[in-house]
This record gives sequence, C-alpha cells and structure tokens, in this order.
Amino acid sequence: MDVSLGTLIGQAGTFLVLVLVTMKFVWPPLTQAMEERRQKIAEGLAQSDEAEKALEKAEQQAEQIIREARAKSGEIIDQAGKRGNEIVEQAKQDAIAERDRQVAAAEADIKLAANQAREVLRERLAELAISGAERVIEQELDAERHRKLLDKLAAEL
Repeated sequence: MDVSLGTLIGQAGTFLVLVLVTMKFVWPPLTQAMEERRQKIAEGLAQSDEAEKALEKAEQQAEQIIREARAKSGEIIDQAGKRGNEIVEQAKQDAIAERDRQVAAAEADIKLAANQAREVLRERLAELAISGAERVIEQELDAERHRKLLDKLAAEL
C-alpha cells in the first residue's frame, strides 16, 4: 500500500471536516444533554438532602410529641390515683360519719330506754313501798300523800 500525499491530504481534510462538523453540530447537544443530566442529578441530590432533613425534623417532632404524650399520660395517671385516693378517703369519712350518727342514735335510744326503765322501776318501787308499808301497819294509807312522798324519794334516788 502506497500512501500518496494527495490521499493523505484528502484524508486529513475529511478528518478536519468531520471534527469541525462534530464540534459544530454534535458536540453542543451532547454537552448540553450532559449538563442537563448533571443538573438533574444535582437537583435530585439536593432534594434528597432536603428530604433527609425533613425526615430528621419529622422524627424529632414525633419524639417530642411522644415525650409530651408520655408526660401527659403520667399526669393523668397521677391525677387518677389522687382522685381515687380522695374518693376512698371521702368514703371513709362518710362511713365514719354514718357510724358516729348511728352510735349517737343508739346511745340516745339506750338513754331513752334507761330513763323509761328507771321510771318503771320508780313506779314499781313506789308500789312495793306502799304495799310494804300497808303490810307493816296493816292498814290502808292515803295513797295520794304517799305517792307524793315516794315520788320525792324516787327523785332523790
């Protein structure tokens, strides 16, 4: 194969035209496509970074909400415990008051019954005294006068 100068110059010219056409028509769209792709990748990375930051912020907010909910639930549980204790204490106080009322009523009933029993005993004692006195002196005494004396005696007892 003989390489001639004309062929070499023709091939060099063709190559030069090919390089110029490539630089003029092929290279700019190719670099523009590469630049657009680079920008899309950069935007995607930026959006990814923003999404990571938003996710981190959302996680922090969720943690804060959870902490607040736990604190609030603890307060509610404490309040419920206090209210339960108050209810139990109130029930105890009510029961004590009811017991005291029933005891006072029973004591009043006992005093009333004791007073009634004393009156019955006084009357019976008066009757026995009159009966005894009648037997001793064997005659009927003035019952009204003796009743007054015995009532006075009973009152002193």
